Amino acid sequence: MIRDLADGDEAAFRGLWGQYLAFYRVELDAAITDFTWQRLMDPGSALKARVAVAGGMVQGFAVHQAHPSTWVLGSDCYLEDLFVTEAARGTGLGRALIADLQQVARAAGWQRLYWHTDQDNARARALYDSIVPSDGHVRYRLRL
Repeated sequence: MIRDLADGDEAAFRGLWGQYLAFYRVELDAAITDFTWQRLMDPGSALKARVAVAGGMVQGFAVHQAHPSTWVLGSDCYLEDLFVTEAARGTGLGRALIADLQQVARAAGWQRLYWHTDQDNARARALYDSIVPSDGHVRYRLRL
């Protein structure tokens, strides 16, 4: 089952978020995670999340946000973070989260869904390549 993230999911989300950060070998200040949770729970925030529940437990998430675009008559949806537990990988939950987000985006009238991943994340790239070919864009990030 895939549904919106809810208040009662905080412990599960934080556990998965910790696994996600460990996968990418990233450490974030606890205040950033706290702020992320607050934004995810704020109805006025553009940042939202869908979660995959299997066996009665939250097994994955898709953090996303819609934003205006200069390339379409409407908005795009950026899938910022997609994660499923190691045990759930290969079960179709990642694909299901993306398919669910496609439905959410279509229902909201958003024009495109896009995401990126680490170039060395072969497992995720195999999934993504089976959904849509890469558009060839390369990301640059300037920290301020």
